[in-house]
Amino acid sequence: MSASHARRAAVTGIGVVAPNGTSTDAFWKATREGVSVIDPITREGCEGMPLRVAGQVRDFDPPSAIEERYLVQTDRFTHFAMAAADRALEEAGLGRADTDAAPFSVGVVTAAGSGGGEFGQRELQQLWGKGSRFVGPYQSIAWFYAASTGQISIRGGFKGPCGVIAADEAGGLDALAHAARGVRRGTDVIVAGATEAPLAPYSMVCQLGYEELSTVAEPDRAYRPFTSAACGFVPAEGGAMVVVEAEESARDRGAPVRALVAGHAATFTGASRWEESRQGLARAIQGALEEAGCAPEEIDVVFADALGVPEADRAEVLALADALGPHAGRVPVTAPKTGVGRGLAAAAVLDVAAAVLAMEQGVLPPTPNVFDVCHDLDLVTGRARATETRTALVLSRGLMGSNSALVLRRGAADAS
Repeated sequence: MSASHARRAAVTGIGVVAPNGTSTDAFWKATREGVSVIDPITREGCEGMPLRVAGQVRDFDPPSAIEERYLVQTDRFTHFAMAAADRALEEAGLGRADTDAAPFSVGVVTAAGSGGGEFGQRELQQLWGKGSRFVGPYQSIAWFYAASTGQISIRGGFKGPCGVIAADEAGGLDALAHAARGVRRGTDVIVAGATEAPLAPYSMVCQLGYEELSTVAEPDRAYRPFTSAACGFVPAEGGAMVVVEAEESARDRGAPVRALVAGHAATFTGASRWEESRQGLARAIQGALEEAGCAPEEIDVVFADALGVPEADRAEVLALADALGPHAGRVPVTAPKTGVGRGLAAAAVLDVAAAVLAMEQGVLPPTPNVFDVCHDLDLVTGRARATETRTALVLSRGLMGSNSALVLRRGAADAS
């Protein structure tokens, strides 16, 4: 079935648990206002590590959002995912009665790069300190990358196509693309997204080998992509889940079609080969535009990958020029993640949430803590920019070499 005749994949609900807000409204308000919440890490056991600041989710209460029987067998990253999925389904107007009526028509796809490090560390401490009899049975599943997909589907009674993408940053966009293709092929609804919780001591130690990680202690200086002071990225926890469903069925039941997942493409150029990521990212952008049937000049905003490493930033700017041509110098670019940190696979899904909200409200959020841009880039800084936005391009690159691009179209009632 060609893309022009396939069912169109619509975003109808968004659920967010992020460092700058544990609801979609709170997240968007802080994102629109350019609030930066990066601050010193306060997690127990993280004292004295080279990594000094991060984006931490501080006002999330798992027992108020998740039933006890699921809490005891899951890690923090899955708590985020279940809560965000609940909120996305609620926004989409899909209650338990709706999904119970057709359980095989609802699937789940998530991405994860870190997994359940906090749960795993706790159980390993029990093993080393007390012995094997003190290790719980859920150690075998709570750390696993697929845990969020499994628990959301079990908890919701969803029996449709499910999957997981074990990847770093680019995996978040790939999960949404997987969901969109599933919908085009006949699945009615897929809950998709990514959440991460990489700030437990064990998880943090695993990240210390990344040369791209910022070790600057000042929150307002630690993550400043596209500037001469770029010194790496700041990690974060949290994430987002979205409901992706067939546009026609969403309209039939009166659900808001908030955006259309119009096109996606991915490439691979190798770990830390940032100069080579120029070609790979450009090819991903071109592929996403082709699938969307979108000309470069139709892109109204780019949500940048914004790694914060000079070579990577330069490669991203050149990739945009390669893929968008003369339009690259005119299209607004933003990177709201500089205010919350870069949450592995969850980072790009939060960008997707922000892009949908930006298109709905005609406001482009700024790039916090970034002012002195040293590239030929129309970066939105300082304050939000009011402008009509119909089409957004979201970019993501993984530290292991993946490149991903996603095109979103505004879900206007008269969209054709």
